[in-house]
Amino acid sequence: MVLDTISILDGNEFVVSNHQGDLDATPAAHHGLFLDDTRFLSRWVLTINGQRPILLSIDDTSYYRVQHFLALATGEVYIDSHLTVVRQRAVGGGFHEILNLANHGQEPVDLEIRIEAAADFADLFEVKDKLSKKGQLYSSVENGEALTLGYCRDQYRRETRITSSVPAELNETGLTYRIRLDPLRQDTNSIWTTHIDVIAVKDPDSTPAKATSRLGNEGVRPELAENLKRWVDGAPKVVASWQPLEHIYRRSLVDLAALRFRKPILLGAMPAAGLPWFMTVFGRDSLLTSFQAIPFMPDLAATTLRTLGLLQSRAHDEFRDAEPGKIPHEVRFGEMTAFEDTPHSPYYGTADATPLFLILMEEYERWTGDRALVLSLESEARAAIAWIDNHGDRDGDGYIEYERRNPNGLENQCWKDSGDSIAFADGTLADTPRATCELQGYAYDAKRRTARLAREVWKDSVWAAELDRQADELKRRFNDEFWVPDRKFFALALDGRKRKVDSLTSNIGHLLWSGIADEDKARHCVEHLLGEALFSGWGVRTMAQTEGSYNPIGYHVGTVWPHDNAFIAWGLRRYGYAAESARLSYAMLEAAELFHHRLPEAFAGYNRAITKFPVEYPTACSPQAWAAGAPLLLIRALLGLESIGGNLIVDPALPETLGRLETLDIPGPWGRRDAFGRARGEIPSNRRRGQG
Repeated sequence: MVLDTISILDGNEFVVSNHQGDLDATPAAHHGLFLDDTRFLSRWVLTINGQRPILLSIDDTSYYRVQHFLALATGEVYIDSHLTVVRQRAVGGGFHEILNLANHGQEPVDLEIRIEAAADFADLFEVKDKLSKKGQLYSSVENGEALTLGYCRDQYRRETRITSSVPAELNETGLTYRIRLDPLRQDTNSIWTTHIDVIAVKDPDSTPAKATSRLGNEGVRPELAENLKRWVDGAPKVVASWQPLEHIYRRSLVDLAALRFRKPILLGAMPAAGLPWFMTVFGRDSLLTSFQAIPFMPDLAATTLRTLGLLQSRAHDEFRDAEPGKIPHEVRFGEMTAFEDTPHSPYYGTADATPLFLILMEEYERWTGDRALVLSLESEARAAIAWIDNHGDRDGDGYIEYERRNPNGLENQCWKDSGDSIAFADGTLADTPRATCELQGYAYDAKRRTARLAREVWKDSVWAAELDRQADELKRRFNDEFWVPDRKFFALALDGRKRKVDSLTSNIGHLLWSGIADEDKARHCVEHLLGEALFSGWGVRTMAQTEGSYNPIGYHVGTVWPHDNAFIAWGLRRYGYAAESARLSYAMLEAAELFHHRLPEAFAGYNRAITKFPVEYPTACSPQAWAAGAPLLLIRALLGLESIGGNLIVDPALPETLGRLETLDIPGPWGRRDAFGRARGEIPSNRRRGQG
């Protein structure tokens, strides 16, 4: 499985190119240099004597740096080229590219080296939705030393500045070098080299004309290499007799490091959601990713909680779908947000981030003992509970519902946020407002967890008792009113007319994670989750293949999402279904191995018996934060890791194929502890885990 693009990134700045290293953006090819939701370079194409070099190999072992090894083709069966090219590129304030050419022939050659450059300064929403620009593009050459590509709309300006260490002929469409390249000899350094800086300038009036990127002479960023080493070395070590798991785990660590980004509004580094469309703050994505990572790197959760607490809405704003106490969905920094063509400054169109904020807060405190952070967020927690009870429950029926107020906002404000995801078994779309089942599970879990914090940290036993009472009542009503008795699973949702949306979906697995399902009903849900209709052999589909809307490559109506499966696996452990959890976890890890150890955002829901390998979803984000976090939660499920009363609990349940699994130096109130597990034949049923 080979993607047709190569990406390098550092947080919310990234470069997407083809395998040759060219950027050639089209409506179908989303190439470019992107920073803060703006494409600062849309064309960067190398030709030599009018010919594009062909690819020999790619070295993309570092997330922020890539090398493309190229040669000129002869048109024959054998390459037999006398000219080789190496393009080294590293992202950083734009990117730094080193171009090396070597002549392996016997005679000197005359070369015209041309790099065509252009920038459309498209907002990421314009790229994604194929929209046109409203401002004016311009370009200029400054003293023959720098090419400036620019864009202006009223007071909004962005520029890309291009400079070269070797003098080039510059015009408004690129750079040209005319050289004579001598044959490469052992006793002479006859490799031709130039260093090119492509600098993204967000404030042209205050950035010096000769600004340089933050890169060394070799095109690398030593501080990123050292930072990555500290990140990986500081995480627990995973040792497994099934070797692919070690590679999957390291890939997850590296991808989470790559996705970290910092902005003035952030109180530290938190994960962006995913490349290329979601390289920004996402409430739901950051919360779920941080939950997955807590036993391994709890600092992500701390930053996520502080930042989202700071961005929590304090007012009503229909344009942004904001209400007091609501946690944001998405923050954008591009042109369309600046001019309020979109409401993402920030946008609050999500119904699940607010209860997930409370769930993560309690989980973080249990795993770290950091009561100071929880104490500092007491008012935000109270506001979040108030939102669940008031604005989240739009009609006073005790359930969280959503319906967009901004007609340009998201129609579905749950994690399955595509327009066709909430449908009846016959494929008919549900009316709004919609109360999806997992939202009620999150609300239940949030109140249970917040009750513990109220009792033990904020010392408010009266409020704690009230929250527990509300959770009990919600669970009782939910199990009665969402259950579909003839099909024996929970409805996907209640629609605007309070009808049960009766399609079978993966959402029922989130009810196990939250603990809202009664034991007898959970048993039926488990049978469905691992049954043929939902379980593909690689993972649980978002929608069962028996339903009217099912599509194996439908975004939320038949694909398999790794993060979805990881939370289902953890939910299975919570209800004591250890063998089923192990089966699901191992299937997902097998898929990761075949995806070169990196799970994508989603993959197709085809049956494993048909494909023998997981089929790529064509537009899946990769890397993607909660997909990168999924193996961490799967490891936790396999080892049964829990933090209770300041103690690390280990309750392993491993399939035979995994053999032995060790996770060393797990951080927590205990300091650092190790966890071990090995397969012991048939996995017995375990007692129910977690809160209840």
